[in-house]
Amino acid sequence: MPIALGSVRLPILSLSQIPHRNHKPPSVSSPSPPLVLRFRTSRRQNLRYLKSLGITATSPESIAWTLAVIEFLKSKGFSDRHFPRLSSACPTIFSSADVNRTLAPVFAFLVAELSADPDQARELILRCPDLLTASVDYRLRPTLLFLQELGLRSLSSPTNLNAHLLNTPVEKLASKIRFLEGLGLSHQEASKVCARCPAIFGYSVENNLRPKVEYLVREMGRSMEEVKKFPQYFAFSLEKRIKPRHLHLEERGVRIPLQRMLLWSDNRFYGKWE
Repeated sequence: MPIALGSVRLPILSLSQIPHRNHKPPSVSSPSPPLVLRFRTSRRQNLRYLKSLGITATSPESIAWTLAVIEFLKSKGFSDRHFPRLSSACPTIFSSADVNRTLAPVFAFLVAELSADPDQARELILRCPDLLTASVDYRLRPTLLFLQELGLRSLSSPTNLNAHLLNTPVEKLASKIRFLEGLGLSHQEASKVCARCPAIFGYSVENNLRPKVEYLVREMGRSMEEVKKFPQYFAFSLEKRIKPRHLHLEERGVRIPLQRMLLWSDNRFYGKWE
């Protein structure tokens, strides 16, 4: 009997605890269910974890893929609190972006060519998550070179403007310069206007730039010469800033430079010309 007990490695029992000889010992395969249970629990935990980050993954392959992306991003300074933002703005980061072929080259570009430190690289990506899936060869590098040729500096500074500029195709940037050239500015003048107010690159020609030019010339009786001196004119709201202040001054027969008209705070502006 002791030999039989030892062969199945049962714990030492008192006589009262020894099972009856007719008692059937547990099947050798009995440890299997707990192993299966542990596997299923782990998968459920992963799904619950990903769901808490706003990420959807179903198959074992997609779960493993997504967890590998998360592990890589954590090695670059991201944390769980950042992932809902990334997954909401650019879901493909976690569903189809390849760590070695897509994500790693972007970080290498930001550090080596943009000269961003790791914190700046992370913050730029948080401001424009689409950067992570952009092509270095066909988007990021050509755009950086284009902006640098215009004279833009400090592009590694993690601002919303810089992050979105880096992800803007060169053709879209060039189209804003061509628009200004069509208004009579030389290529050099148009480039300088955009360099001094790079937010212009993000504005729609038809919904923003053109209406402001038309109001400037037709209603305000001003010329593009003033825009060359004060390109930030395009950064102000036509309906909420430009029109109200122009009409306010026109009613009082006052004409001042655009810079003074638009930069002053409401209290200072309306206090000066009541």
